[in-house]
Formats: sequence, C-alpha cells, structure tokens
Amino acid sequence: MNDLIKSLLSVRRITQFTSVGIIGAICETAIIVMLTSFDTLGPLVAKVVGVEFSISVMFLINDRYTFSDVGQSKLTNRVYRWMRSHAVRSGGIAIAFFMLWVLTAKTDVQIIVRNANFWPTIANIIGISLALLVNYAAESLFTWRVHE
Repeated sequence: MNDLIKSLLSVRRITQFTSVGIIGAICETAIIVMLTSFDTLGPLVAKVVGVEFSISVMFLINDRYTFSDVGQSKLTNRVYRWMRSHAVRSGGIAIAFFMLWVLTAKTDVQIIVRNANFWPTIANIIGISLALLVNYAAESLFTWRVHE
C-alpha cells in the first residue's frame, strides 16, 4: 500500500478528525438551535454563522491535535493552512447546505418540542454527517498534505 493511502487510512487520524468534527458539529448545531428555534433567523442564514465559527474552531483543534505531526508551526504557515482549510471545506459545506435545503425547503417535516421546531437542527446533522468523508479527504490532502 502506498504512503498516500496509508496516510488517508490512518485509524488514529480518522478517529481524531471525527472527534474534532463532532466538536465542530456541536458548536454549529448549538448556534443553529439558538438562531432557528424561535424563528430568529432562517436555517440557511443560521448555518452560515454556525459554519464559519465551527470551521475555525475545528481548524485550530486539528492543527494542534489531529495533524500536529505535519506542517510547519510558523504563524504564516498556520494562516495559509487556515485559508486552505476554508477553501477545501467548501465541498463539504456545499453538501451540508444542499442537504439542509432539501430537507427543510423541499419537505414539510417539523419536529416541535415546547413550541420550537427542531427539524432544521436534525436536517443539519444529516448534512454534516454526509460531508464528513469529503472534508476528511480534502483536509488530509490539501490543507495538511499528509502525503508529502
């Protein structure tokens, strides 16, 4: 098995990336719950706020934890990785936004608890889950370049 495949299939890295992703999903979901539960903002606008916050949080944790053994630690290198992280996560973000749109705008599903609709939150979690694989591969290959 070549080094690229070995790097991508690292159980340690996949587990760490997924753990960090769960933290990011919790951050994003908390923001979406706060902004949509009582019709403060629509689901897509709330997702924009949640996505930006969670991407930055996940980058910082991944840079220090998941991918701490690759990449230089100089501030300029970290800033470039942060910018690449935003760029490569656009694929995962597109998947997550598309799923949120389909599941909220194209369905009449509502899950009401104490007068709050939690369906946008559940729909968002579904989209995040699908985007995880795209994000892992893209972050590994382009942000932290584990194969170099």
